Amino acid sequence: MTIRILSRALGAGVLLAPLGALAQTASAAPEAQPVIEVTAPRLARELYATPAAVSVVDRQAIQQGQQRVRLDESLDLVPGLYLQNRNNFAQGQRIAIRGFGARAPFGVRGITVMVDGIPYTLPDGQAQLDAIDLDSAERIEVIRGPAAVQYGNAAGGVISVTTADGRDDPGSHIRMEGGSHGYQKYAVSNGGVNGPWSHHVSLSALDYSGYRDHSATEKYLLNAKLRRELGSDRALTAIVNLLDNPESEDPSGLTRAQVHADRDQAGAFTEKYDTGQNVDQQVFGLQYEDLSAGPGALYLKGFYLRRDFEQQLPYPGDSLIDYQRDYYGGSAEYHQTVHLAQMPLRYVAGVDVAHQRDDRGRKSVAFSGEVTGTAADETQTATSLGAFVQGDLDLDERWTLSLGGRYDRVKMKIDDAYIDSANEDGDDSGERTFDQWSTSAGISYRYRANHQLYANTATAYETPTFSEFANPSGAGGFNGDIEPQKAWSRELGARGSFTNGVDYDVALFSVRVRDELVPYEGESGRTFYQNAGDSERDGLEVALGWQFTPGWRLDSALTLARYHFEHFSDTQGRYDGKRIPGLPQQTWVNRLSWEGGGQRFASVETQYVGDMVADNAGEVSVGDYWLVNLRGGDGWHLGGDTWLKTYVGVRNLFAVEHYANVRINASNARYFEPAPGRTVYAGIGIDF
Repeated sequence: MTIRILSRALGAGVLLAPLGALAQTASAAPEAQPVIEVTAPRLARELYATPAAVSVVDRQAIQQGQQRVRLDESLDLVPGLYLQNRNNFAQGQRIAIRGFGARAPFGVRGITVMVDGIPYTLPDGQAQLDAIDLDSAERIEVIRGPAAVQYGNAAGGVISVTTADGRDDPGSHIRMEGGSHGYQKYAVSNGGVNGPWSHHVSLSALDYSGYRDHSATEKYLLNAKLRRELGSDRALTAIVNLLDNPESEDPSGLTRAQVHADRDQAGAFTEKYDTGQNVDQQVFGLQYEDLSAGPGALYLKGFYLRRDFEQQLPYPGDSLIDYQRDYYGGSAEYHQTVHLAQMPLRYVAGVDVAHQRDDRGRKSVAFSGEVTGTAADETQTATSLGAFVQGDLDLDERWTLSLGGRYDRVKMKIDDAYIDSANEDGDDSGERTFDQWSTSAGISYRYRANHQLYANTATAYETPTFSEFANPSGAGGFNGDIEPQKAWSRELGARGSFTNGVDYDVALFSVRVRDELVPYEGESGRTFYQNAGDSERDGLEVALGWQFTPGWRLDSALTLARYHFEHFSDTQGRYDGKRIPGLPQQTWVNRLSWEGGGQRFASVETQYVGDMVADNAGEVSVGDYWLVNLRGGDGWHLGGDTWLKTYVGVRNLFAVEHYANVRINASNARYFEPAPGRTVYAGIGIDF
């Protein structure tokens, strides 16, 4: 018996079916057990030989009764992961894994984001999530911990999204939703198989007025895949993703006094300047696989992304920015199994290349809101080249040794076209090149058929992005005072499943970071960055599940951590031992789910988020809070393959006042973005 569990994340031991159904007696030998095969583009492993903390969310959890608008809907049961900012679409969700990524005021840092094998993380280390289509997502996989050996410029981990290609879910789907604060969404999709061809197309439209003043968004998204089988072992897949986001308003941050006076107001200058962004993006990918390329398997991938972007920030000065981005690249991977001293050795070797070109401009805006002139005009290019190899050696039936290494070269260059002699603005062109080796080592011990202990250690790095290289002196070019941050991680873990329906995943981690990158806002309100010496991240992650009857299941995800600066000082003071801002050190999510006959379901969820601080000195505190969310729905069979489905959801049932986002080291004490109180949504859909 072989169960194939597909994965897009290297080393992700991913389970899409209850482990309890596979469990055997505790005394059974490993060789008598079913083989759970993890088939990944960068390494194939059995689940219980994977020395890494991994999580997966399947299609049902992504889609059942969910709005499918924001990643936090799907990832809240992943321990070690924390998401902020589900309501400000102009800034986007901030994602942190084990504390990495929290520094980003917008977009994603320190985490590699993959969608259908296409890296949405740029060579300079930043990524955006606005084009991820959750309506077509089949699964989301998360590697919790350094992934530089696999993907290069990332220290926190990997979020990998795989969308449908029509083979697993043929048919058509139509959905309409409405809810609080003017929420409306419409989605339609179609997929199927015709001989060697398979396809899936998804189209959605979102219109949302927003909870706060000046927080509306309008977005249209198309995601399509076309696959052609070229025989039993070869296939070619084409991918198209189109995003049109003509409006996402930014209500900005508030002071604590402003929040107490009026939680739904917008910040200063927002309506006067019409702060927000608009985006037009196209992504194209082409992928080839040959499972019988000589004695192994070959995977080739190529992609191209074009992004046109404009954003007005909420302050006077050089606050109107735009860029036109071209981003393209590819990868080649070869997989093979050989024998070393009669021990099976599975390995993958490959190369990644990518090139990013941003034609960027920045204009000055007066207090009156009038655009007064050009403040910056430059071309930013980043080129990355990575070569990697990773292997798993089965020492015997229980022990597996994993080793990996990667070399990366990242070259970043700025060509300054704005030279104003009257303002003593000279040529700020320049370039920086970073060469980095990353390594990993892990050991796995399968002490029972469906139980495993593992340990690993790895190094990782993060270059500053172009935005983080911004020069606080006011000049263009690179800020020569900041350097990449480097991390060393150690991890102990255990996972397993019992015949009584209980499964567990536990991980202890400790990470040491040198030259931590920390944001701060200048007097103008613009965000800059500095290296914060050394920091430490230590914690415990626990995920438990109990399928105690065929219809009832209880899940719990707990994170207990300590994120703090070890050595850090700046012109404002010394912060040794202070907490890293923007991160709760405790989170706890519990979900009780019920599934009845047909399409009937219900769930109640509690979320606890611990307190945090908003500044380096730890003087601005943000309190903890509990939330309760509900979902439920039903379906009716209309004949044949046709179903009518309805569902309703309530978020923040008891209208608890809390913050959707905390802006780190904000200027003028504008740290806070309030979250809405109780919100309701409902939807109706037809599957046929």
